[in-house]
Amino acid sequence: MTTLLWGVLPYVALALLIAGLVWRYRYDKYGWTTRSSQVYESRLLNIASPAFHYGILFVLAGHLVGLFVPMSWTDKIGISEHTYHLFSLYGGTAAGVLAVAGILLLVYRRRTKAPVFRATTLNDKLMYVVLLAAIAMGMIAKLTHASGDGYNYRESIAPWARSLFTLQPKTDLLEGVPVLYQIHAVIGMALIALVPYTRLVHMFSAPVQYLFRPYVVYRSRDPRQLGPRPERRGWEKTGA
Repeated sequence: MTTLLWGVLPYVALALLIAGLVWRYRYDKYGWTTRSSQVYESRLLNIASPAFHYGILFVLAGHLVGLFVPMSWTDKIGISEHTYHLFSLYGGTAAGVLAVAGILLLVYRRRTKAPVFRATTLNDKLMYVVLLAAIAMGMIAKLTHASGDGYNYRESIAPWARSLFTLQPKTDLLEGVPVLYQIHAVIGMALIALVPYTRLVHMFSAPVQYLFRPYVVYRSRDPRQLGPRPERRGWEKTGA
């Protein structure tokens, strides 16, 4: 079971992620979208969507740092385990609460607004359940082991996660991990596998190029040209 959960399941999740992305890109480009329902209701969406997106971005950043920044690196720059634990506890909990609040408000909006509810698919419902379960279980695991310096997952889960990329998974590191953290990891892998087949796929097409595009220059019209343009006979030059 240890080999199956921590040595096989991660690669199954990764394979489903890659295969799903390739399939969606090749055969469902027009479906590669958030399928926004803003046209049906925007007041609640303008609150829930930013809360969820900011919260999930901070949650993701925290996981990337916690899993892929070795403990020796933070020790070298003077960050003690206690300091790291406090930052992870309070920062991670705040980010998780923000993300969960956003999800719950999105679910409430979908359930109470008839046009939005009619546009909700079974796929959407499954996505919300798995996403909410992953974030909530991570918070529960963290808060359950919050006393003292908490559980130091950077000595077990983090080295295991990094070992997956060397194709030599250290499954033995997960044997003594608290059950709540193990459940969180399994749900997280399920979420990774599910991403390409839901509206979450849009995270791989974020408009990053907007950060580097040239400025859009707006020029005011000459006051003498305000009002309707006079009609002209014949063809006009391009750009006129």
